Amino acid sequence: MLSTVLQVALGGAIGASGRYLAGVWIGHNFPSHQFPLGVIAVNILGSFIMGALVVFLGQRGLTHWNALLATGMLGGFTTFSSFSLETWRLMDTGRYDLAITYVGLSVVVSIIALIGGVHVMRTVLAAFPA
Repeated sequence: MLSTVLQVALGGAIGASGRYLAGVWIGHNFPSHQFPLGVIAVNILGSFIMGALVVFLGQRGLTHWNALLATGMLGGFTTFSSFSLETWRLMDTGRYDLAITYVGLSVVVSIIALIGGVHVMRTVLAAFPA
């Protein structure tokens, strides 16, 4: 268990660093002040890599690398790749109803939660100004 946690931690550090560097590179080479190009590029790239990686590891009998590469590295690079993988798994098993529900709840409820967090923190900070 500890070994798996360390693999996830190491992979996460590498993935998060990769996400940062990719975002900096994209922002420098394709500046866009209106659209989060770096985020969407990382999400799409990470999702593509996650799909390819899961098939490769599964077919080669290398699933013991999942903690480091899929959960850790790609999870650190973009959690959207994990979201995409879970959605595909539901679709691949014919559970389109659950896939649609999962996508809808994940996107809509996450945005609502973010708005809620913004509202709560603005209220708290207004009550306790610096």
